[in-house]
Amino acid sequence: MLQIQEVTKVYEGKVTTRALNQLSFEVEKGEFVAVMGPSGSGKTTLLNLISMIDVPTSGDIVFNGKRPRQLNSKELAYFRRRQLGFIFQDFNLLPMLTVEENIILPLTLDEQPVELMEDRLAALAEKLGLENILQKRPNEISGGQAQRTAIARALIHSPSLILADEPTGNLDSNASREVLELMSQINQEKQTTIMMVTHDPIAASYCDRVIFIKDGEFFNEIYGDERRQTFFQRILNVLSLLGGQVGDFSTIRLP
Repeated sequence: MLQIQEVTKVYEGKVTTRALNQLSFEVEKGEFVAVMGPSGSGKTTLLNLISMIDVPTSGDIVFNGKRPRQLNSKELAYFRRRQLGFIFQDFNLLPMLTVEENIILPLTLDEQPVELMEDRLAALAEKLGLENILQKRPNEISGGQAQRTAIARALIHSPSLILADEPTGNLDSNASREVLELMSQINQEKQTTIMMVTHDPIAASYCDRVIFIKDGEFFNEIYGDERRQTFFQRILNVLSLLGGQVGDFSTIRLP
């Protein structure tokens, strides 16, 4: 459903920076894919290009057979609102809105019927365990609850692709596990395609496949198996080859 075709991104300035260099890979419908690499490897640039916040210097991104960069500004806004869901490290919830209002925001912007909003909200709130906090504001809930709220917001318009940027970065280990198990469950039950940028090998071990990039280029990829422990160890092995700060993970063991 997603093809990254020889994508290069160069930022001009006093010093020219090549953030991505002829990067190519594909993501199939229903996959849960992690992207890993040292700091400065181009992970965030890649998400910005896929979400059309930025455009490639060369190469192309194809989404379900279409090239979003060829859309005009109105069509592009419609594409992002309908086809993509976003989960961020810092949640990006609007503090003046309640949990309920934050969740239904994509449908509100899309001027969907109230009945549709209520039905989808009820289903997601039950599934994600949010029924008792719908009228609270973001500063009144825990980090884990805030991230589950953000996941509900990302899902409510049934996007084709969810982009997650370090979704467990601000959570403790228990909340992280709950969020990752939830994302994995959503991926398996709804066949929702998820691409997650993460530095955490434990988070990556929940995925079907891990793509590693280094200096803006494709480095390696590995596929998961039935045992998360062995997949986790294989992730660590590749990270040790990548270098950077990843040596800090060498003594981690799955709980």
